[in-house]
Amino acid sequence: MIPVFDGLLPEPHNTYVLNVLFDLAHWHGLAKLRMHTVLTLKVFTDVTTSLSKGLRTFKTKTCGAFGTRELERERDARARHQAKTTMKAVAGSSKLKIRKCDSSARLPKELNLKTYKYHALGDYVSMIQCFGMTDSYSTQSVSLSSLVRPPVC
Repeated sequence: MIPVFDGLLPEPHNTYVLNVLFDLAHWHGLAKLRMHTVLTLKVFTDVTTSLSKGLRTFKTKTCGAFGTRELERERDARARHQAKTTMKAVAGSSKLKIRKCDSSARLPKELNLKTYKYHALGDYVSMIQCFGMTDSYSTQSVSLSSLVRPPVC
């Protein structure tokens, strides 16, 4: 259990939050290991599966039970962007219809699991098996004369 977060939400949401936090911490710890064995990669695979199931459960059961809205800074950024777009539209063409919406209201927000960040979690183990840990190589551009034969996956 993670005592700082325990009891912040009513059950069953408290359990969902604690499970996701534990899986995130466990996954992060495995991702930061500098050396893996067959056993740690198996555990990493299992924890990744558990994390993805826990995140989906958290999204469907807990996130739906609580109304969340965008932050004030997100609302302000949206209003600035909308004003800038409106000014460009007015300057560019008078025939263009300008859609107005209330930029003072904070819009509802929800957890989006359909991003590359979440999609890529399942690829970590295979990338470690193929290339090794992320601290053992660089994505920095190099000259062709210093290239070594790439790993075969």
